[in-house]
Amino acid sequence: MRALVVYCHPKEGSFNAAIRDLVLSKLEAAGAEVRLTDLYARGFEPVLAACELDIYLDCPDNMAPVARDVDDLRWADTLIFVYPTWWYGLPALLKGWLDRVLLPDVAFLMPDAENSDIRPGLTNIQRLGVFTTCGASHWLTTLIGAPGKRTLTRGVRLICAKGCKTFFAAHYLMDSSTPETRRRHLNRVARQMDRMIGRQPRTQFAAEPAE
Repeated sequence: MRALVVYCHPKEGSFNAAIRDLVLSKLEAAGAEVRLTDLYARGFEPVLAACELDIYLDCPDNMAPVARDVDDLRWADTLIFVYPTWWYGLPALLKGWLDRVLLPDVAFLMPDAENSDIRPGLTNIQRLGVFTTCGASHWLTTLIGAPGKRTLTRGVRLICAKGCKTFFAAHYLMDSSTPETRRRHLNRVARQMDRMIGRQPRTQFAAEPAE
């Protein structure tokens, strides 16, 4: 297993960092090769500049500004996102990563003379993990439509390998979380990771910090 973990949270020591560390420990214990990209720590520039838009369809020149991330995506067979849900969607930094990195001839193939629609480009990705925290309740998030979740579990999933398996866990009502709710959520993430790796769940976790 070659896992790329895309982590997006501005504060070290947050609950999202605890989720990230759990994900990494599960992967490492399973003997997986792991690459972590910490978007805030890297100072990743999320804005798609005009000069990049000008070469958006010019492959492979379009990949040069984000060559490291393209290499990570092409290397991986497992893609995992860990992030907080803000206003029902993705953090701006993570959305910007998608905008700049999921390019033609990387994430998808453009229509051509033989194909009238775009085709998947991330056919190397066999497993997709999405682990998030939400300030809103589950019912309110469902009512609004959870656009962030749909972007990843539907939009990104659609351009991955046919039969790509998806693993998802969200801690709702994060702003009023307790040590017990955070412990339960870490156990949910652990179970999803065990399913992803193909192991029987074993680990039980103590409470972790809020956020």
